Amino acid sequence: MRLIRCHVEAPLAPGQRVPLPEDKSLHLLRVLRLRAGDAVTLFNGDGYDYPARITGTEKKAVELTVEGVQARGNESPLAITLLQGVARGDRMDLILQKATELGVHAIQPVLTERTEVKLEGERAERRLAHWRGVVAAACEQSGRARLPAVAEPLPLHAAVAALPATARRLILDPHRGRALRALDIDVSQPLVLVIGPEGGLGERDLGLLTQSGFEGVRLGPRVLRTETAGLAVLAALQALYGDWA
Repeated sequence: MRLIRCHVEAPLAPGQRVPLPEDKSLHLLRVLRLRAGDAVTLFNGDGYDYPARITGTEKKAVELTVEGVQARGNESPLAITLLQGVARGDRMDLILQKATELGVHAIQPVLTERTEVKLEGERAERRLAHWRGVVAAACEQSGRARLPAVAEPLPLHAAVAALPATARRLILDPHRGRALRALDIDVSQPLVLVIGPEGGLGERDLGLLTQSGFEGVRLGPRVLRTETAGLAVLAALQALYGDWA
């Protein structure tokens, strides 16, 4: 039986009545064809699922009543922050969606010397809101009850300066990096992974990262696209050191 999960931005507790916004209400009513009495699991990112039931419907509005609370235990033991060079259009959506499914802890979009996407003002705000919606939808699908944080885009140097000193710092380098299985990862230590945009990382970026303590890692002899590289490393890390072992 399919479990229908719905993310809401509100505190949740058993017995609480929760009105859904119009877009989510229409999805439940018109796409999923739900009716009064049907079960829906709510979550708000606090690590818990809240089983609920539809107790009111109108043309464009659904109200649910929370019936309980359940802890979720499916977060990865690896706390990986992905510093992703901002990619164009649907490629960035794909990266965010799949990285969430693969258990990433947080995502920091970064602007590098070869970034082609321009983000300023209202456009940047709309893009960030869209990205966070992509992540929330990926959590609905994958069963996660904690949303990976998606920060506002920063220049690479600013993002690196804000990293915790305790984090282990990795950059994908198919030419000079070490194999992932040779890294001897400590799962209690935060990990940071940098992936460049479509044009890759420039020499200034690479120099900054090297001076900031990033170590090169490789997956194999082939060069991967930006929408493939980070996801491949995340999957390999989960298989070698995370919850895929």
